[in-house]
Amino acid sequence: MSARLSTRRGFLTGALALSATAVVGAAPAVAAPARVLGTQDWMGAVPDATPLRRLTIPGTHNSGARFGGPWTACQNTTIAEQLTSGIRFLDVRCRISGDAYAIHHGASYQNLNFDDVLGACRDFLAQRPSETVLMRVKQEYSEESDAAFRRIFDIYLDGKGWRSLLRLDPTLPDLGGARGKVVLLADNGGLPGIRYADPALFDIQDDYMAEPFAKYPKIEAQFRKAAQQPGKLFMNYVSTAALLPPRSNADRLNPQVHAFLDGPEASGWTGLGIVPLDYPATRSGLVESLIRHNPRG
Repeated sequence: MSARLSTRRGFLTGALALSATAVVGAAPAVAAPARVLGTQDWMGAVPDATPLRRLTIPGTHNSGARFGGPWTACQNTTIAEQLTSGIRFLDVRCRISGDAYAIHHGASYQNLNFDDVLGACRDFLAQRPSETVLMRVKQEYSEESDAAFRRIFDIYLDGKGWRSLLRLDPTLPDLGGARGKVVLLADNGGLPGIRYADPALFDIQDDYMAEPFAKYPKIEAQFRKAAQQPGKLFMNYVSTAALLPPRSNADRLNPQVHAFLDGPEASGWTGLGIVPLDYPATRSGLVESLIRHNPRG
């Protein structure tokens, strides 16, 4: 009896070992689950070879504008909070103040300087090197010459040590060439970098004086154009300053944009370009919906 029991135990042990070997051997053939796109590192799931113009990039309009009252404020989150939430385009408005740039919206100083903006980007990208930030830099509330504006910018590059953070090449890179950098979109004739609004590179919808009922069809039309006629870097400003304060207009436009992005027509669309928003944080899931309209590896 003991001999038969021993034999049976040996058979079972061998069978279990064979089964385990078969399972282990089969494991590599099982496809790994697709990586989930998170708001902090969503670009990490997009292939290096993807041109920036084929991305859908959530952005903020007048990114530093949080102060000055309801007609001036366009955001309710800091630059650092915007980046963490998935925003990858910043619209930065600079007024020359001595040998520095003060961040303004019109006459209203935003309790923020250019060093603060760059510092938030540096800290974020140091933690998330898979990401990039596209930054439009524009002169605001001053009429200094392009040369004067460039003089200050050069102080930031070399006097303050920001050159290594910035990508100053005039051509649009693939994502792999932009990771870990701030890509400069130069909205000033004196700056290096990619020429913002160059018609050879950009297709921009920015009717900032259209009231929401007139603005929304233009937003939809720009999404369709980006999906159906790829080739340029599309920009589709959801923001508008018409009739009501920015927050009130955002409360009307952002839900419509969100519903369209999640609706049947836009299903499967990628490469919708840069989408600058006012108050994106007040519409839960909107930034995530934009992120989902990206190619994946």
